[in-house]
Amino acid sequence: MRALYVLRLTAVIQIVVSFFMIFPAGIALYNHETTAFYSFLYTFLLVVLFSLVYLFMTRREKKQVLTPRDGFFYVTSGWILASAFGALPFFLSGAIPSYADAYFETMSGFTTTGASILTDIEAMPRSLLFWRSLTHWLGGMGIVVLLVALMPLLGAGGARLVGAESPGPQVDKLTPRITDNAKILWIIYLGLSVLETILLMFGGMDLFDALTHTFGTMATGGFSPKAASVGYYNSAYIDAIITIFMVMAGLNFALYYKALKGRLKDIFQDGEFKAYMFIFFAVVILIAVNLVRSGTYESGGTAFRYASFQTATIITTTGYATADFELWPNFSKVLLFFLMFIGGCSGSTGGGIKVVRILTMVKLGLNNIKYMIHPRGVFSLKIGKNTIRKEIVYTIAGFFALYIFTVLATTLVVASANADIVTSLTTALATVGNIGPGFGGIGPTENYQFFPDYVKWVLSLAMMAGRLELFTVFALLTPQFWKR
Repeated sequence: MRALYVLRLTAVIQIVVSFFMIFPAGIALYNHETTAFYSFLYTFLLVVLFSLVYLFMTRREKKQVLTPRDGFFYVTSGWILASAFGALPFFLSGAIPSYADAYFETMSGFTTTGASILTDIEAMPRSLLFWRSLTHWLGGMGIVVLLVALMPLLGAGGARLVGAESPGPQVDKLTPRITDNAKILWIIYLGLSVLETILLMFGGMDLFDALTHTFGTMATGGFSPKAASVGYYNSAYIDAIITIFMVMAGLNFALYYKALKGRLKDIFQDGEFKAYMFIFFAVVILIAVNLVRSGTYESGGTAFRYASFQTATIITTTGYATADFELWPNFSKVLLFFLMFIGGCSGSTGGGIKVVRILTMVKLGLNNIKYMIHPRGVFSLKIGKNTIRKEIVYTIAGFFALYIFTVLATTLVVASANADIVTSLTTALATVGNIGPGFGGIGPTENYQFFPDYVKWVLSLAMMAGRLELFTVFALLTPQFWKR
């Protein structure tokens, strides 16, 4: 492994991320938040100084083609350091006095989890709330993808880095060059973000609220500057806009490129797209009917509004809330619980297992039944028109095993802090799946503040492992990784 060269790239990405602190620093200056302003300034200077010193010390390191091991190490170390430095404004300003809490909040932001330790959100300086939401937006499409788009200095190694960071079983190649791919993804991401911001402002939000909620929506993150989340606005229009964009953010972003190219037929023939939309609308209808029949809401339209929002926020792993779904009938709560296992599409900003993996495993099970009936039969495994290769099926099966193990291990850690079984299990699912809220002690009206520090550190690792699709992080924990 080319550790020194890899760490040079890590230093570069820290500088890139730190430059985004200019925006919240400007907000702090405008709002006369002196302490917050200096916390951003000191953090920026520290990161730049640290990075430049390291770059100078390793200036003789030659540019090299990266190996898969280099990619795993770079992406993991990059996310750990980005969260470590990103937590400093919260900590230095005193807004979050505990560094463990500040790190948890920042890792939750970058990984688009949306799990929070804040108990009085509105009391926070607006500049820190903006930075908190901006970490979502940076992490949503991927900070490594951003670096590849801005600085094509990685050459052939860029594909390995994007592959190590991007969600989903595989990364769609939109163009032959990985740098062009990254630029296209970020342009689409930026365009949708601008559009949502404008639409939210038409609904009565000011620019600050529209931007912060857009950051959380497009990144499927869920941080809101309001304690009551999106429910604070009590607006059917705002609920509808955010629901639509949450669903859009849960789609594979390669589909938007196809739409721009006029290849609409390819979109509607995409097996994962069809399954994702079917699951979403089926669950919305079932929950809406259940809410009306149980008397939770009198109007079918109101039930559909809240059912669609909460279904979108869970399946896309966004984590916004407009209602306390823990007060809903058990049937509706179980459906939302099932969605925590699914997540968005591959190539989306959503977390979770991903729809394509669920589809693959279901079809694998059906094929095995066919083999039992017709032992000499030949059955291919297809998602839409695409045949899934055997090695990808094996990888997905391995991911499932590792995902379940990670969730169970995290559940045990949370339970060791004397949390009940519902809280322990849904905390594990909500952090590994980058969802945010769950049930029990971490319901939509609760937060993660009550956990002891050691649990928060483990949950921070779980959020990062889930965001980087497990393999990237767990590879570093194997003895084989460190052997020459």
